[in-house]
Amino acid sequence: MTTPSASRRPRRALLRTTLVPAGLAASLVLVPLPTASAATAAGPTEPGSLRIHDVQGGTRISPQAGKTVTGVPGIVTGVRAYGSKGFWIQDPNPDADPATSEGVFVFTGSAPTVKVGDSVLVSGKVTEYYPNFNGGSQSLTEISSPAVTVLSSGNPLPAPVVVDTRNIPGTYAPRTPAGATTIEGLALNPEKYTLDFYESLEGMLVEVQDVRVIQATDKYNELWVAADKQDQKSRRGGVLYESYAEPNVGRLMVQQQAPAAQQPFPVANVGDVLTGTTSGPLDYNQFGGYTLVAGTLGALQDNHLQREVTAPATDRELTVATYNVENLAPGNPDGKFAELAQAVVTNLRSPDVVALEEIQDNNGAKNDGTVDASQTVAKFIAAIKAAGGPAYEWRSIDPENGKDGGEPGGNIRQVFLFNPQRVSFTDIPGGNATTAVDVAGTGAATALTASPGRISPADEAWVNSRKPLVGQFSFRGKKVFVIANHFNSKGGDQGIDSRFQEPTRSSEVQRIKQATVEQAFVAKLLAADKEAKVVSLGDFNDYQFSPALATLTKDGVLRDLVNELPEKEQYSYVYQGNSQVLDHILVSPEVGYAKYDVVHINSEFAQQASDHDPQVVRIKP
Repeated sequence: MTTPSASRRPRRALLRTTLVPAGLAASLVLVPLPTASAATAAGPTEPGSLRIHDVQGGTRISPQAGKTVTGVPGIVTGVRAYGSKGFWIQDPNPDADPATSEGVFVFTGSAPTVKVGDSVLVSGKVTEYYPNFNGGSQSLTEISSPAVTVLSSGNPLPAPVVVDTRNIPGTYAPRTPAGATTIEGLALNPEKYTLDFYESLEGMLVEVQDVRVIQATDKYNELWVAADKQDQKSRRGGVLYESYAEPNVGRLMVQQQAPAAQQPFPVANVGDVLTGTTSGPLDYNQFGGYTLVAGTLGALQDNHLQREVTAPATDRELTVATYNVENLAPGNPDGKFAELAQAVVTNLRSPDVVALEEIQDNNGAKNDGTVDASQTVAKFIAAIKAAGGPAYEWRSIDPENGKDGGEPGGNIRQVFLFNPQRVSFTDIPGGNATTAVDVAGTGAATALTASPGRISPADEAWVNSRKPLVGQFSFRGKKVFVIANHFNSKGGDQGIDSRFQEPTRSSEVQRIKQATVEQAFVAKLLAADKEAKVVSLGDFNDYQFSPALATLTKDGVLRDLVNELPEKEQYSYVYQGNSQVLDHILVSPEVGYAKYDVVHINSEFAQQASDHDPQVVRIKP
């Protein structure tokens, strides 16, 4: 996996991070979930002096945080009886301030007994819940440990706020002011900043109409839609993530209030449309920021997105591909092996060389010291042959146990598959998990000191991360050096919706170090032979505009082929509704002819064999 969202459930832990004022300063405390008896305490009988907009206030932090409020009136607009149990209420009589939300979540901790349309009075403690405090998330204002009185039922709901291009601001977030650490103390400016606009609607009924799906339905019954039609559209219907400075403003996650509601959650691919109205309270969660929790779902319009097939190669073209196969192990279902194999054979047209990432050892995530992956690779090669592909041979280096990151016990590594009928592998002894590969000879005699080998495995750049695997190949008598990569993941980075603006990308530091080490190795190879043909490819876990890729391509030792695609085709992965580049193929200057293709078969589909799209390049060494 390549993103900070590997741990997905439960949505609420047994302890909740909340902000509670202590005198004039705010301190972080852990508050136990309320018990059922606390949620059913005797309710208020009269409205108190505060309304929901007084609870929400005009900043991200409630002016009532840590205080008990009494008799807050509202209409129940949504009920959630799973995960984070509770209900939303909204005041049908709003104030005139667009910055103060009229809705709030009431956190019960047990299945709520109220119904949509109930008019209620709520007493309880105002808390600021951080779904992912350490990850930099914003907070969600809640009333917790509630006492609730139902005054009447069947009341009309407040009209939802329509969220679309007309009212979503074009600037995503304010910057943290000088002297502050977060944007939490800033007065909300919902007409200028997207995050302020969504925060001003937190807990309120919102709706989107005829919205395009920009991230497919996942196994948790979530998808993403484009509420703003002006976000940069990909060729196949997603929205492109093109720079840190300009995040797409219209992305919203859509969930459902009840998984077993009257209509099943739509199984949608990118480019499909939720026609009509999708409406519900606007929530905020760990895995996607602002989220429309739908009580009403639009109808799915299937636009029949097709999986791509790359163009055929000529006999004189060497084809080199990369594919992150997402924690492949012998214990995975046979169907996963079959789908991945079919992709290699059909969609990639059986490349001459395939660099695989995330090949696990023979017993997968069982953490018993096993590092050998021969059974994993043999099962995959057999699946490829069964799908009509070639009898691939393979090369790799087993990592040290537990030293390369990834799923504990899995010992993921890169593996070269190659078709011996088309290309030969130059075996040079000496490569192992701890020995650094070097460059020997000059000119036409330039060679690796070990093939396969690993680049500087003892360097601090590779701590708890995959070391690049280097192999020397021969195609039609021409030497080709291939580097298979899997740089460290983005785990620990603050999200683009963070309370810290701009967010800190802490994982980037290590990738820059990794890129520095690899760039120096390629530079050394080119210093020995300026005509050396080098292909560096894999899951670099970073964007084409990132400092890491700028470092890797420094001094022109490599060029990133994704930049040569039409802009609307520059993506290989979809995360939080953003179609983005994580996988790359780079080539040295003497590889002038390079026909490059990102083959979109996974990232845009609800049914995925992997979360990454593979890539392939055709070169003439």
